[in-house]
Parts: sequence; structure tokens; C-alpha cells
Amino acid sequence: MTVTGLVSVLVIALACALIVGTLGLISLRLLARYSLVLQLVVVALATIVSVVSGMAAAASLMYVSDHDLTVFYFVAGVTGSVSLLMAGLLGRWIARDSRHLTLAAASLGRGEPVASAERHSNTEFAALADQLAATGERYRESRDREDKIESARRELVAWISHDLRTPLAGIRAMAEALEDDMVEDPIRYYGQIRGQVDRLNGMVDDLFELSRITSGTLRLNLARVALYDLISDTVADLGPVARAKSLDLRFEGAMGLTILADPRELARAVGNLVMNAVQQSAPGGTIVVSVTEHADGRAVISVQDSAGGIDPEDLGRVFEPGWRGTEPRTPETESASQGRAGLGLAIVDGIVAAHHGEVTVRNTPGGCRFDVLLPAHPEPTGV
Repeated sequence: MTVTGLVSVLVIALACALIVGTLGLISLRLLARYSLVLQLVVVALATIVSVVSGMAAAASLMYVSDHDLTVFYFVAGVTGSVSLLMAGLLGRWIARDSRHLTLAAASLGRGEPVASAERHSNTEFAALADQLAATGERYRESRDREDKIESARRELVAWISHDLRTPLAGIRAMAEALEDDMVEDPIRYYGQIRGQVDRLNGMVDDLFELSRITSGTLRLNLARVALYDLISDTVADLGPVARAKSLDLRFEGAMGLTILADPRELARAVGNLVMNAVQQSAPGGTIVVSVTEHADGRAVISVQDSAGGIDPEDLGRVFEPGWRGTEPRTPETESASQGRAGLGLAIVDGIVAAHHGEVTVRNTPGGCRFDVLLPAHPEPTGV
């Protein structure tokens, strides 16, 4: 065939393809609201018609015999039918996957679990389905965390309301007694009122500290701290409280161990742990505070009491704000445990986290043990 003939065939094929392609695009536009299966069939049909029309027009220029042209049409019809069937099947598979993804998205919106189908028509749909399932799982975990946080918040508000009413009611009763001149020893009432005010002030201080921790505004003033001196001073400050309950409060610390920490915040954390042990312990109990060096170089501050263990189901909740055990660890500590709305251990957890450390709790024979693990050189940042 001459160059002129090839050019003629090329022009004819291009013209047929453009005409059929334009008609196909118009059809797809009109079928935009119809099923994807029908659109794929239209694409396959446009391709077949474009090929057949181009070949027929070219054959008319090449003077192909009627027999050969009939054979060509027959072959084109068979292959075209198979192509249309394959396009229909592919469209059904894609439509099935599309329905599955639509249901998965709807389930995700309703907060229901999303199951990934075992088979998909292509890897793209399979990856999308897996991603939807993973997103559903992350959404479920996030919802569970929010439910726990909301439950802890309600519990905290309930405890704070209870603990505020108790001292306020006492202050009101004593003030009314003083006002009515029904008190034989006003000085004693003044002291009791001051004690209740100190208790309220402590609760407010705890709430302010917890708000700084949870909001991320707690900033550490890091300095080189000798743990022996800091903890021995804290234990000495709480010694009178322990002796008032006939408790044996001891400090068994290794001298010379220093870390980079905020001395004020760290002393508060240790004090909260010791006070928690004092409140939970029955008269005659023993509380041992110790400081050692872990094998990985971290400092370990431990507070161990003999107040009975914590319910294993509650071990994972002891550091939640507002949490208190379902019952006192020893019967004698029921009134003492009604202290600071369950904020002390939550504050400990926040302060330790600000130092890039961790605090753990575990039951021991006859009691429980809190361990604070602190790195020697934490990053100088806030919470």
C-alpha cells in the first residue's frame, strides 16, 4: 500500500473514532444518573463500533471481497459480544463493591462496626474498604475513650460536690452556733472553722493544679535535685500526720542520687503518694518510702503501705481524676478516705508525665506499692 493509501486509512479511522467517541461521550453524559454497569457497556460498545466502522470504511477503499468482509463482521460481532459481556461483569463487580463501600460508610457514620469484605474486584477498592474498617475501629476506640473521660468527669463533679458540701455545712453550723452564743469554747470552734477552710483551700489548690496539667499549661522549673533530701523533707513534714494515726512512716533512701526535676512539683507528687498511704492505712500500719536507681539509669521512688491491696479491677483506674475505690481498703479508713475528691493520684500521674516518667501501682502482700520512675535528664518542657 502506498503512503497516500496509508494516510487515507489513518484519516478514515480517526474520523470514525472521533465520531463514535463523541457519540459515546454524549451517551455517557445522558446516562450519568444510571448504573455504572450501563456506562461500562456503553464504553465497550463505543470501542467496538469505532473499530468496526473504521475497518469497514478502510476495507471499502481496499476493495476487500464480500466474503472477507463478511468474515470480518462475524469475527467482530463475536469478539464484540464477549467484550460487552466482560464489561457487564466488571460493571457488576464494581457496583457490588460500591454498594459495600456505601454501606460501610453509612455504618461508620452511625458509629457501628465496619467489616471489611473478603474479596473485591480490584486492589484499590480492597484498600479503601480496609481503610474504612480501620477508621471505624479507631472511631470506636476514640468513642470509648470519650465515654470513659465523660464518666470520669461526672464522677469527679459528684465527688467535688460532695466534698464541698461537707466542710461548708460544718462551717455554717459552727457559725450559726457562734452567732447564737451557744458555744462554751469559741476558740475551739474558731480552730475547727479554720481547719475546714484549709480543707477547702486544699481542694481548690488541687483543682487548679489538675486544670494546669490537663490543659497543658504546667511548666517545670528544672533544677538539680538530691532525691534523698527532697523525700526526707517531705516525709518529715507528713510525720506528725502519720503519728497522729499511730502509723510507722519510714524513709529508706539511697544518698547521692540526683536528677533534673522541678523540686516543688516533685515534692507535691511524693507528698500526695504518702498522704494517700496515710489516709488508707489503719492505725498501727507501716508506710515505707524508698528511693533507688533502676537498672536503666532511672530513679525509682517507691511508697509501700500495709493498708490492704486494691481491687484488681480498679488498678487501671487509680490515676483517673475523681476516682475512688468502691470501698475503703481497710474498714478503719472509711472516713479518712473522704479527703480531696480523688485528685491526689491524678495530680501525681500528671506531674510524673511532665517529667517524662511513669508511675505504676501493684498489689503486694498486705498492701500495695506505688513506683515513680523518673529519667535523670528529662526534656525541659511542660506537659
